[in-house]
Amino acid sequence: MEKKSSNILAVIRLRGPAKLNSRIDDTMKMLRLYKANNCTVVPNSKNYLGMIQKAKDFLTWGEIDSDTFKILLEKKGRLPGNKPLTKEYLMQKTKLSIEDFGNEFFSGKKSLKDIPGLKTFFRLSPPRKGLESGGIKKPYSMGGALGYRKDHINELIRRMI
Repeated sequence: MEKKSSNILAVIRLRGPAKLNSRIDDTMKMLRLYKANNCTVVPNSKNYLGMIQKAKDFLTWGEIDSDTFKILLEKKGRLPGNKPLTKEYLMQKTKLSIEDFGNEFFSGKKSLKDIPGLKTFFRLSPPRKGLESGGIKKPYSMGGALGYRKDHINELIRRMI
């Protein structure tokens, strides 16, 4: 399997709504991160980086690779009514398999909005074997779980699926 890193970011909310400033809460809603352990996939653009930086004390983020994205889409993709995204539905609506859709997504030809009815955020489980030992109040660079974690986000997502 190819490991292709890109300019697509996976953003995961790690902390809940307690003691949340209303401006940060609005930013979380714009990022579609409504609860703890929710994940969204966004382009690595100046606008999104500004929003992520504003809410950095509640989030972790990094570059997602295509293999992890395909697993995330297959296992945690949801349609209205909390129905799982199936290969047949994807083939019927986009004429692409999950593999092909992931490749086109990473090349910039497709977005998650191209799948009609797909919820653009993913609900994940708490990570198996827990988060880093520093907890959810310290940055990743200091042994905690928050902040930018480069391509190590892929390991965290795989443990949360």
